[in-house]
Amino acid sequence: MDKILILDFGSQYTQLIGRRVRELGVYSEIIPGDSSISEAALKDAVGIILSGSPFSAYDTQAPAPDSSLYDSRLPILGICYGIQRMTLDSGGAVERLPEREYGRRAVRLRAAGAENPLFAGVEGRFVSWMSHGDSILKPGEGWSVIAESEGGIPAALVHEGGKRWGVQFHPEVSHCEFGQRILGNFVMGICKARQGWSMEAYLEQEAALIRSKIGSQPALLLISGGVDSTVAGAFLLKTLDPAQVYLLYIDTGLMRKAESDEVMANLSSLGARHLHKVDAEAVFLAALKGQEDPEKKRRIIGDLFISIQEQEVERLGIPKAFLVQGTLYTDLIESGKGVGKKAQVIKSHHNVRSPLVEKKRAEGRVIEPLDRLYKDEVRALGRLLGLPEAIVGRHPFPGPGLGVRILGELSKEKCDILREADAVYISELRARGLYDKIWQAFCVLLPIRSVGVAGDERKYGYVAALRAVKSTDGMTADVYPFDPEDLIAISSAITNKVPAVGRVVYDISSKPPATIEWE
Repeated sequence: MDKILILDFGSQYTQLIGRRVRELGVYSEIIPGDSSISEAALKDAVGIILSGSPFSAYDTQAPAPDSSLYDSRLPILGICYGIQRMTLDSGGAVERLPEREYGRRAVRLRAAGAENPLFAGVEGRFVSWMSHGDSILKPGEGWSVIAESEGGIPAALVHEGGKRWGVQFHPEVSHCEFGQRILGNFVMGICKARQGWSMEAYLEQEAALIRSKIGSQPALLLISGGVDSTVAGAFLLKTLDPAQVYLLYIDTGLMRKAESDEVMANLSSLGARHLHKVDAEAVFLAALKGQEDPEKKRRIIGDLFISIQEQEVERLGIPKAFLVQGTLYTDLIESGKGVGKKAQVIKSHHNVRSPLVEKKRAEGRVIEPLDRLYKDEVRALGRLLGLPEAIVGRHPFPGPGLGVRILGELSKEKCDILREADAVYISELRARGLYDKIWQAFCVLLPIRSVGVAGDERKYGYVAALRAVKSTDGMTADVYPFDPEDLIAISSAITNKVPAVGRVVYDISSKPPATIEWE
């Protein structure tokens, strides 16, 4: 099928570009930005997109495309760093801006821009999403500016040859007005790509890959109880003989209230023949005692998962089992495991950067059937596999559980407090008909206490932060705009029902610049 080739220069948004192209029904393939554009890479390609990057294009260590890129006759779209790189490579100049352009910024099309096919159907002035500290001082040879942001800063350029375009903003980010239309104009209009990608096609392709790799050997899936691991479990049971699928649920003591019972009930309903539960609360809390650094906590949790899994593998008599994980695209991206060598670590996901997981991955013993999908796509896959909405519609829950929602050192007391506060919060959302309007909501227990009053007595209670966001794929998110009366009522319910909490605050940060989870 037709495909769009994406060159990754280490941007956190590279996979999101691929995601947006898929939304158009067109297959996308991501390769390192400095790759040679070989015949194999170009097979079925109808266009090329250059990603952004955390580097400045003029840095000596900055990734650069292979010269073979410019030999291609395919249409090319450079995004942010991508257009800056093409500018330098064609004799132009890029410089540091006095003030970084970040967040929502207005873009105005010049007359040539309004007539350009890249902006067909786009208003003459729209709100873009910027994320860069450099700007194009002088366009390269043959390039001209067709749109600008405030202050006359170049925001879009076109090459007179008609096969190359560049935008300084990020059309792939959902905050960008007309972003998907602009990408669609490039992919469908300029590149003439034919639609051929679907979730059904992904399921068929991935199932064939898993069968060829695992064969008749056993496969062990670590279940966290969230949407991702549950969908991965359903995927395995549909793809392989259920007799060779082992589902292992490790109760870390870091789960939400009554979650372990719910998880076991859900897994039983999938028709699993081998379903095992390990009570490891004491082990996890002992290992996390005294730990405050979030990265260390994630690594400890990840290593314990694998070491307990290895013990269970021996006990179950399946030492040659493949390890299956519900790893998503976003997990890999934030953990610095994007394509190529220039990806940045935002936070280490335990199922990605744990040394033991890395070792097994190097041995070729790790299977991750969801690692090219985003959360909304995982939900779509779950529905395709026949999972009930009660499972696929659940809010995301991190693998490390409450371990990254209790800031600072953990203890059983803090886990119990957060479990109760979070249960009250979610219960209130459901009662008010808000749960399904929110992509993810949860409580965070802060490592501080504040003075309050309970009755006529002084109270020194914990502070709980509420988080609620709207999103589609987890790569970007906006804060949920609660009615103040709902927030007040929810806060009151938490402080009344959870005496250890004396104060409640609401996190109004979007992603970016924040992440959805606090750690």
